[in-house]
Amino acid sequence: MTAPAHALPLTDWGVIRASGADAATFLHSQLTQDFSLLDRQHARLAGYCTAKGRLLATMVGWKASDDELLLALPLELLPATLKRLSMFVLRAKCKLSDASQGLAVWGLLGTPPAEAWTLQAAGSAVQIALPAAPGQGRALWVQPSAEAAPDLPRATPADWAWAELESGIAWVRGATVEAFVPQMINLELVGGVSFKKGCYPGQEVVARSQYRGTLKRRLQLFETDAEAAVGDGLFTAADPEQPAGLVAGVARRDGVSLVAAEVKLAALETGVMHLRAADGPALTLRPLPYEIPAQD
Repeated sequence: MTAPAHALPLTDWGVIRASGADAATFLHSQLTQDFSLLDRQHARLAGYCTAKGRLLATMVGWKASDDELLLALPLELLPATLKRLSMFVLRAKCKLSDASQGLAVWGLLGTPPAEAWTLQAAGSAVQIALPAAPGQGRALWVQPSAEAAPDLPRATPADWAWAELESGIAWVRGATVEAFVPQMINLELVGGVSFKKGCYPGQEVVARSQYRGTLKRRLQLFETDAEAAVGDGLFTAADPEQPAGLVAGVARRDGVSLVAAEVKLAALETGVMHLRAADGPALTLRPLPYEIPAQD
């Protein structure tokens, strides 16, 4: 495995462990991705939805062994996600627990090019390729907490956050729980939704949005000199009273903010987006690393 250029401890991430003979089939029945066919060479980006198709959390899952799977996700959502998933285990042979104390999650910047969501084992650690940012590969590195930290130069939190948004990914955070159907943050475009698997909570809503052309909101990237926060609203002068979007992710460096926001597609055609109010700081649209399908 080629050594990446930089590493960053993702102290705001945690890990859920699902163990037991039914662990994979249970997660398959609850999340937006196919876990029943998951092998040991790949991970899955997945969402956890309400019955109305609204995202409660987004996460990365992989097999640690034949009867054990791990889910990495933002730590602020872990307790509620673990509690809710546990409510539906019922008679399944699956035990869910918080594994965050025993496992450390790192972000790697500058990794060699690799297909997103492929997994490589390295002793007791795993490296999961993430969608790349322009000019640099990215990965998650998960290892036992007791082991020595990766012997690599440290990346800055600002550089990690910036590269993450440039890759077109925005994770559900505390301020955006139940704010989005998966396609609103382009989850299916970065490998987070399977439309071939069976039912899961919210599956009918997600499928209807995909196949009936009813989706009118999408994640977009913007730049602004102003500071922004997850959960901020976006507005346009054409409709100053109604929010036209919601900030899902923010990175800031060198006095500039990169903003990933879910927005009404129609509002993009009416003029400039503004942060927090119709007369607030202007936002400049930036290209995504993938194309958004046209809606009928």
